[in-house]
Amino acid sequence: MRAFIVSFLAAIPSSAFALPTGDAEHLSEIVHRAIHPRCGPVSAYYGQTPADWMNHNVDSWFNDWWNAHLSSITAGGSGFAGVWGLWAIGNPDWTCRDDGSDSNCDFDPCDNRVLNDKGDDIREAYYVLESITRLHSYFTGLNEAFEVSAIFAALSKDSWATTFYKDKDVKSVGILREILNAVGAIIGIGSAFAGLAGSGAGAAGSALSALFTGGVGAAAPLIGQHQDDTFQKSADLGGILGQIVIGAMKSYTSANNILMAGGNYGNTGDIRTYVNGGLFVNFPGVDKNGVINAMSNLLIGQAINALWRTQKVFIMGGGACGDNQGIGSGPQAASVCRNGQAWYLYYWQENDVVSTTSHQWGWVNSPPGADQLGQGDYIGVSVQDIINSSLDSYNVAGYNYTADTATQRAQSALESQWANPGAQGPSWEGTFTIPVCDVSAILGANLYDGQFILQDYGHDSRPVWCGPICSNNPDQTKAFIAAAQMTNFQSPKHLCPHGSAPY
Repeated sequence: MRAFIVSFLAAIPSSAFALPTGDAEHLSEIVHRAIHPRCGPVSAYYGQTPADWMNHNVDSWFNDWWNAHLSSITAGGSGFAGVWGLWAIGNPDWTCRDDGSDSNCDFDPCDNRVLNDKGDDIREAYYVLESITRLHSYFTGLNEAFEVSAIFAALSKDSWATTFYKDKDVKSVGILREILNAVGAIIGIGSAFAGLAGSGAGAAGSALSALFTGGVGAAAPLIGQHQDDTFQKSADLGGILGQIVIGAMKSYTSANNILMAGGNYGNTGDIRTYVNGGLFVNFPGVDKNGVINAMSNLLIGQAINALWRTQKVFIMGGGACGDNQGIGSGPQAASVCRNGQAWYLYYWQENDVVSTTSHQWGWVNSPPGADQLGQGDYIGVSVQDIINSSLDSYNVAGYNYTADTATQRAQSALESQWANPGAQGPSWEGTFTIPVCDVSAILGANLYDGQFILQDYGHDSRPVWCGPICSNNPDQTKAFIAAAQMTNFQSPKHLCPHGSAPY
């Protein structure tokens, strides 16, 4: 029997065991779907980038769609998100509101019949869907990033005032007010920085500007609540800044619901402005730690700057790196070599003991707290950040770089995309505005005791400034002396011949 079966099977042509051609192809297609599901035409547009958005004029397309559906958007009810959800994916309950739901902004483009039946509009509709969903994740991500514990841990430093302030005269309200005046711009920078996570270069300037302006606006009311706080309260500066940042960010996230309803948030624009240029089309989510670190370092920098600006802290340089040009030599550990020029950070320490020796005139030293920078609580801020930021501030506005200047410059940088302030961190201009004296114009001028213009740190180090040391200009030198809190301070000129020091 076995031999019979074997011989019978052997006699059957092998083609009899094969599937018909059409069935084989059908089986192959089923296997292919199981491994790589076919999602309809929309799948051709996955992997979207801001460049894809721009190349296909999605901003113009979205404007046309908006205008065509404006009456439905403004009629009340579900607002923009509901109207869009019904049109794009057949879901009128697609609200994308910040109401505690984890799913009201979800969508699955795969095999969504409404989306895949949009024909020539599929690509644009899909890009806008992704942008709206990811914009929603931006707001929820900010909300989660600025939890009370996280920002307070980043900002709550002990004894800020005593660490970075050692002058003899206790200042009052002005210090904290100056710090708070700058907070709005920093919150705006943080808001824009959080939105840049996926785009980098090429992101739409108008969208970044809207994120920046929204953050600034959210901070304003909270800053006003602390304008009368005193210098003594700056010991709890971290707590005050934490309250403002947390409150502002919580307020800012309310923009989500306004935009999803079709409204204009804080006169910054409606949702079309926020997704302009494809800023959010491939946004991966908020880098929560990165945003907190960037903002806390900027805030710490601003606080140190405000405290130092009340003291005799200054930057001097402009000669060749390595010095040896007949004007002395500065402290190399507190220097920056930039474009071939050396710049040094100084603090003129007034004499703290009764003395009849030359020490009565004080000496140049490291600024209060500078030895704490780059480590521990202040690891994100360095002496080099301070010098670079101050030089940029000086080049833009001299000794008058104000909070308004900071806001205008940050917004310009984001809108025109010539810099990313959040990524630059505390070296960003305006974080520090330490007064700068450029001595390059007096090289070779043979000023009296000119070899002592620059000095290293030390108890026996006392510079001598006889003549218009800053830019070889008496008015510029006077302005520097005033900005560095040295008006009527005799120490730099006590060895000068009568009338040779124009300040």
